[in-house]
Amino acid sequence: MQMKIPEQACADLVLANRILAAQGVVDAFGHVSQRAPDDPETFLISRSCAPQLIEADDIMRLDFDGNPVGDTSMTPYLERFIHGQIYAARPDVGAIVHSHSASVIPFGVVADVPLRPIYHMAGFLTDAVPIFEISDCAGPCCDMLVRDNDLGRALARDLGNSMIILMRGHGSTVVGTDLKSAVFHAVYAEVNAKIQLQAQSLGTPRLLSPGEARAAAKTNSAQMGRAWQLWALQAGFQQASETNPGIPTPSS
Repeated sequence: MQMKIPEQACADLVLANRILAAQGVVDAFGHVSQRAPDDPETFLISRSCAPQLIEADDIMRLDFDGNPVGDTSMTPYLERFIHGQIYAARPDVGAIVHSHSASVIPFGVVADVPLRPIYHMAGFLTDAVPIFEISDCAGPCCDMLVRDNDLGRALARDLGNSMIILMRGHGSTVVGTDLKSAVFHAVYAEVNAKIQLQAQSLGTPRLLSPGEARAAAKTNSAQMGRAWQLWALQAGFQQASETNPGIPTPSS
């Protein structure tokens, strides 16, 4: 018997996929999940599908080993193990975004130029951003994909307590306490990377200090609803209000 997926959680996850696509964080590839509100030992994620095309009927429930919960004929994402093993290792994480956002990728392949907060919207980059070297676990001839639980556990271990981990030659994975914060972090990781690349072409940029980053992150955490509302409209959805979003519906 398929375990019913809460309507609001399903709608929010559809919207998160559409937002990430509209903001250029994901294209045909990439995925976002959230810890199931009715069973925190499972998570919700779309079937294998391009984020821009996801509908409510595409959302499925998986356990932390990446197994579908209940009877389903839907095909899950190959890299669902990223999500399951991070949820298993990090009880504080409520949502996860994995993407191949273009501006972030250079910082995962040039180890001596770390991704750091260059402006206040990326204050969540408070710590040194770890880089996952998959060849250490999968050998030199792997396809760079996190395709099993062993690789998922290795990624989660290297993530540690960070909000983001870069994946050399692949992309990145960001986390948040909830869906809005994970999407916020994914969007502004890409924007920060783009600005940092631009600034480095001019010279040596002055980055936010750790204290500035922490203070900015605290301020931003109270403002994420504003961004979510705007991004929902830009993705073609309408919401009632920041405090009572309701079920997102496509705008005309």
